[in-house]
Amino acid sequence: MAAPRVSPAAPARTRASAFEYVFPAIRGIQAGREYYVTMCPLRLIPRLFVFDEEELTPELRAQRTLNKARVPEIARYILDNPTSYVFSALTASVNADVRFEAFDADGRGGERLGTLTIPMEAKFVINDGQHRRAGIQQALAENPELGDESIAIVMFLDIGLERSQQMFADLNRHAIRPAKSIGVLYDHRDEMSAISRLVVFRSDLFNDLTETETSNLSARSRKLFTLSAFYNANRALLEDIEPDSLERRVDLATAYWEVVAEQFPEWTMVRQRELSAGEIRRDFIHSHGIVLHALGIIGNSLLRASTSRTSWQKTLKGLRQLDWHRGSAAWEGRAVLGGKVSKSRANVLLTTAAIRSALGLPLPPEEQQIDDTFRRGDA
Repeated sequence: MAAPRVSPAAPARTRASAFEYVFPAIRGIQAGREYYVTMCPLRLIPRLFVFDEEELTPELRAQRTLNKARVPEIARYILDNPTSYVFSALTASVNADVRFEAFDADGRGGERLGTLTIPMEAKFVINDGQHRRAGIQQALAENPELGDESIAIVMFLDIGLERSQQMFADLNRHAIRPAKSIGVLYDHRDEMSAISRLVVFRSDLFNDLTETETSNLSARSRKLFTLSAFYNANRALLEDIEPDSLERRVDLATAYWEVVAEQFPEWTMVRQRELSAGEIRRDFIHSHGIVLHALGIIGNSLLRASTSRTSWQKTLKGLRQLDWHRGSAAWEGRAVLGGKVSKSRANVLLTTAAIRSALGLPLPPEEQQIDDTFRRGDA
């Protein structure tokens, strides 16, 4: 059913002395209960779906507390992408006696298509999508012309607080945030995602050894790196470094990582099937995300301080002299905690400080402070 460009609700009309909303809708059955799918203009969303979390304690609500930090992000997403934003349907409950009138069997859709009539005094409760609703409201305040665009609504008949709370739990029970790697792979708006993809895809070595779908490598994976790790590393590498085009930023990052790769012959040996990726990840830390991130931070300093590729290429050759074995005492407490690699910010900084010192580079204040604390045994 196509979404109308104007409100799907017919003008308020009087029927049995009551004002009503009338929506074109599709009727379905789920778990033995009727539900309805309709379209609603964005301008009606803030008016129909009220979210008053302050008035009720959690046990008397059917939604989580609104994370107000997310709302401006959603609104900005709509406003910055007016021709390409996309939203999934809102899921809502309505606590009123509704009436569904199917079209004639000889008409469009038989008994599944028709009109859904809802009293105007009905209360609509969002079971899933309160952040989208708040983001839409904020975007409309800045650009009212968005009001005629529409969003799908999946509407259930409300049968009490307990059922609404269970719906919220069920709708979120199996919701899993996609892996960061596949998000980077599919994100065509974010420049750093584009840079990271291009750096990986243009390198025979990195293209062959980088996992682009998941952010965690299994013991049997033949990949050494994840795309999400390169994203974090490139973001650190290119921070506040702005060549005049995306292509030049890609070229700069590509050149840097090519030189880094030359310092780790084990990476090439994995690509040539002389060593297994699992062995390298198990025994060494230089292919782990924490080290790539640290090398990105160090690279940022080198690119800022150096006037030519030759100077920072010479510095990076010192990477060959470090003991990259996971069991080395040099990494315990810095990159490795109890035998496991840690990616916390503190561990990234401690790892960066260790590598920077080994390369004979001065430590910036933040790294110096955390390194001093670590050496005193206070970390």
